[in-house]
Amino acid sequence: MVRFSGKMAGQLVSLGGNGAAQVLAAAAVALLLRLFSGPGPALVQEDESPDDEKNDAAEDDSPDAGKVFPVTIRWSNITCSLSDKSSKSVRFLLNNVSGEAKPGRLLAIMGPSGSGKTTLLNVLAGQLVASPRLHLSGLLEVNGRPRSNRAYKLAYVRQEDLFFSQLTVRETLSLAAELQLPEIASVEDRDEYVNNLLFKLGLVSCADTNVGDAKVRGISGGEKKRLTLACELIASPSVIFSDEPTTGLDAFQAEKVMETLRQLAQDGHTVICSIHQPRGSVYSKFDDIVLLAEGALVYAGSAHDVPLTYFSKFGYRCPDHVNPAEFLADLISIDYSSAESVYSSRKRIDGLVESFSQQSSTILYATPLIRKEGSKKLSRKNGVKGKGKGSWWREFLLLLRRAWMQASRDGPTNKVRATMSIASAIIFGSVFWRMGKSQTSIQDRMGLLQVAAINTAMAALTKTVGVFPKERAIVDRERAKGSYALGPYLLSKLIAEIPVGAAFPLMFGAVLYPMSRLHPTFSRFGKFCGIVTAESFAASALGLTVGAMVPTTEAAMAVGPSLMTVFIVFGGYYVNADNTPIIFRWIPHVSLIRWAFQGLCVNEFRGLQFDHQSSFDVETGEQALERLSFGGCRIKDTVVAQGRILLFWYCTTYLLLEKNKPRYQRLEPPSREQIQSQVQLEPLDPDQAKQLQQLDPPPPKKDESNQQLESPPVETRPFVLEAKISHAMSLVNVMVLFQWHPSRPFSSSSSSSLSMTGGGKGVAFALIGAHGDD
Repeated sequence: MVRFSGKMAGQLVSLGGNGAAQVLAAAAVALLLRLFSGPGPALVQEDESPDDEKNDAAEDDSPDAGKVFPVTIRWSNITCSLSDKSSKSVRFLLNNVSGEAKPGRLLAIMGPSGSGKTTLLNVLAGQLVASPRLHLSGLLEVNGRPRSNRAYKLAYVRQEDLFFSQLTVRETLSLAAELQLPEIASVEDRDEYVNNLLFKLGLVSCADTNVGDAKVRGISGGEKKRLTLACELIASPSVIFSDEPTTGLDAFQAEKVMETLRQLAQDGHTVICSIHQPRGSVYSKFDDIVLLAEGALVYAGSAHDVPLTYFSKFGYRCPDHVNPAEFLADLISIDYSSAESVYSSRKRIDGLVESFSQQSSTILYATPLIRKEGSKKLSRKNGVKGKGKGSWWREFLLLLRRAWMQASRDGPTNKVRATMSIASAIIFGSVFWRMGKSQTSIQDRMGLLQVAAINTAMAALTKTVGVFPKERAIVDRERAKGSYALGPYLLSKLIAEIPVGAAFPLMFGAVLYPMSRLHPTFSRFGKFCGIVTAESFAASALGLTVGAMVPTTEAAMAVGPSLMTVFIVFGGYYVNADNTPIIFRWIPHVSLIRWAFQGLCVNEFRGLQFDHQSSFDVETGEQALERLSFGGCRIKDTVVAQGRILLFWYCTTYLLLEKNKPRYQRLEPPSREQIQSQVQLEPLDPDQAKQLQQLDPPPPKKDESNQQLESPPVETRPFVLEAKISHAMSLVNVMVLFQWHPSRPFSSSSSSSLSMTGGGKGVAFALIGAHGDD
């Protein structure tokens, strides 16, 4: 296949152009043929290896697809800092944050603007965009084990709801299901699966409505948010992350969305969301909350009245009939109205942060965990997939269908493009009305052909750069989930836009050609339309490259026309190719305006006779072509050159999209100063509890007057104490840390004699007795 690609590329290049343009075109053709003929590239996760897949394939006890595997996430000492090169300062986005999220519970991360809510959510989801200025450290565990990218399926619902606007809600979900769940081969089973999602998320009433966008009204904002959730739920994720799910919604829609998240939590998902300031009815739906203030942890634990009771110990009581969320937001916000208010606010927040850090470091939370054996069941079926299971051609056909529906149904855009094409043709035709064959008509014909080439290229470029950056965001998200590869997407987009993209140059030529009375033969008219159509596709390919190169639509709209202006200057009309400076002589070879203008001039002037009166006049069209340095050129050269340019820009787009795909910050282990001993408690089996009771006498009761910390009564059960210090200390190090010998009985009665040395200095462990009521 490679040999065939190289041979074909050489044949194409040999038909026109030379030098560096030939080399670039040959490489572009060979690369594109290689990409589109071979299998799609797999998106491999960072921690994925072939050995993992072999082990996963060997496991037969994995849960069935479609079921939610329970996942508990614990994080500790999460610190994220951002360095500033100019001032050489470091700003902490997160500072030593810890917490826990459990299955079946809705966790809300709350705090004022700039407190680090979205940063923490991105860290937990592994979606923090990498930057050399960022430093991220901490510990993150999934079901008691260090997290890996393949440990569980997750869904991330961002603030922006991006969809293909011309697809209906049902079509959007059906295509997502076909791409992500190719194992559901039956159409009936897939329709039933989609219908269940529609009912589950309350989208039945708008199932056959177009999603819509800013140009065409579609479904509402709340329905779009629920549709985003539905698309993410197709693969049955264990954990759902949602960033500001109520942004831009009215109070009613916001409550409906949060009710959906709560229902998903009750179905067994672990749901974590960030939210700014919810209404009271929304706050009542939270099971747990995490309060952040300037990146520091103020509170983490149960929601409802528990945080109000906790803050009342420090004299901050929530007034009656006041939304608890508003009270908490006011409590942890800084008042910048004056210097005194800023000082008092910071002092209050610093005190709350210090108080909670002391309490959380001494209180031992005895919460039952999922048994570690359960995490072994996370196999390839339940892990995060690096690539969709479908074949390359299957992905291509599905994406081709979606691209065709999007292009053909975009009525407003197509109407505007058709109107502009016809209107510009009428204007140009009126200016160059019924050109004759006088000497002055030579300049008129050249000017008309030049503006025709410029108008066609600019129209195609403007449309592409205005649409593709938004579409690229959708494609990046879908590719990050492994729905499809990049090759099928680009090829399907190119083919789907051929019928619609060719219609507008044909409209332009059909109106302009007879009005201006260009060379009046049908074959010349067909070649005219073919040249401007090829130029239109080349300009669209350039627009894709610009859209893949810049981050936003606004930047693309600034870069695209500027680049096209350079091609216009060297388009063959304003600067003769023979007079171009040596340093710029490569530009005409890559200018799509120049090649289109050359082809249009050859098509128009060759064989044309002009009226002449003196020997200095131009008698034939060939003489006019010589003055433009187009003598000896052929239309075939133009078509081949436009094809080379199109392939080159498409290959460049492919490489840019591959290079610019999101890279996420890696979580580094915490520094020695940040490491704190972590204790995991797991319930004993009844047989183990009886054996322990026979070996150890009941511990004596502790004098309550000596207790320094007040904590709510905890119903104790027999537990096994497992000390995990930085996941790297050996059992000997633990013994040295506690100054304990295996020959001594280790019970709660000896807790008063324990002391810490080395790295454990200043860290207290609260030991729960081995005997208690069940």
